[in-house]
Amino acid sequence: MMPGRLRLAEVLAVLCAIWVASPGVPLNAGAEDPAEMRARGFDLAYNLDHEAAVEAMSRAAREAPGDPASYRSLAAVIWLRILFVRGAITVDDYLGGVSRPSGKVDKPPAELHEQFKENAARAVQLAEAMVERMPNDPGAHYELGASVGLQASYIGSIEGEPLKALRDARRAYQAHEKVLALDPTRKDAGLIPGLYRYVVAILPAPLRVMAYLVGFDGGRDEAIRMIEQAAAYESEAQPEARLALVLLYNRERRYDAAQRVLEELKRVYPRNRLVWLEVASTALRADRPAAAERALGDGFAIFERDNRARMLGEEALWRYKRGATRVALRRPREARPDLEAVIAGEARPWVKGRAYLELGKIADLAGDRQRARTEYDHARRLCSQARDRRCTDLADQLKKTSYRPS
Repeated sequence: MMPGRLRLAEVLAVLCAIWVASPGVPLNAGAEDPAEMRARGFDLAYNLDHEAAVEAMSRAAREAPGDPASYRSLAAVIWLRILFVRGAITVDDYLGGVSRPSGKVDKPPAELHEQFKENAARAVQLAEAMVERMPNDPGAHYELGASVGLQASYIGSIEGEPLKALRDARRAYQAHEKVLALDPTRKDAGLIPGLYRYVVAILPAPLRVMAYLVGFDGGRDEAIRMIEQAAAYESEAQPEARLALVLLYNRERRYDAAQRVLEELKRVYPRNRLVWLEVASTALRADRPAAAERALGDGFAIFERDNRARMLGEEALWRYKRGATRVALRRPREARPDLEAVIAGEARPWVKGRAYLELGKIADLAGDRQRARTEYDHARRLCSQARDRRCTDLADQLKKTSYRPS
């Protein structure tokens, strides 16, 4: 399969980066209204205050025990916390290389897993009751689609069983298509159908036909348009629609558009240091290392001041990005310490693999082909382990023909 192509069974592992229902309204920290408590909880979650977010959502659920949105929101922030603990919450993880499941998925912390399952199931149960009572109410169908969509994404991303999640995925898609049929002005309901349409559109033809047969539609341009409309529509889906656009714009190589969305996210979530990391990563993909270096300078300062919990391998990821940026700027002497720290420290296999790739480039710049080939071999081994096809292909290419910066 070509790099960047996604099998139908992997759809939900991609969506996990961006499907979380969260209000994007002004917050009142002292409010006791459940909707405002949920808003506060999601603001905390998107600013990386995950424990406080879970506490806020738990209070909201206690205040509104009959509201599926409260249980869905609590389940969503628990899921975000699990993703953060795993270190799998950046665009790199879902761009098409390192996102591919290996079949070996670490189990989530048992307590968090049980909390998610309990609250997500309760949300679905309450949403189903709403639809039964009000079969023509767009809000009821929205809650059902959001709740089962969250379950599907959890099964695909955390439990590593995307095929098992397809039933809920199709149900979520159909529920939000129903919302749009009942009320075409509900642009927020276009997010889930837009995401699935996009993924179906980039499947190889045989799998695309299979997706049509099980109830999904395609259309890349229409998909992006639906997500853009959801991102522009003031609703609880607006933040995750913006996050979806960052991912899709990067995949479509529309880097300027991605940076515009990221600038807005920096404004809305100023305590989320990972947004600065995404700005740098997007600049690197656009072959703008000077812009990446500026973003990393600001981001590193925030990272080093921030004494809150860090995601798995986070420091290594920051250092890899800075090292890769400095290699691109032809400053290998400055790049080497960061890259060697990645190799020696706690890092996910794909990050270490890509660090070795950059060390190979440094060796090539120094004219040491033997050392470069050794580094590329290390890169290939680790990237293959991580199923990072882009890295393995590049390692093979550079082993044959030495690195020469443009």
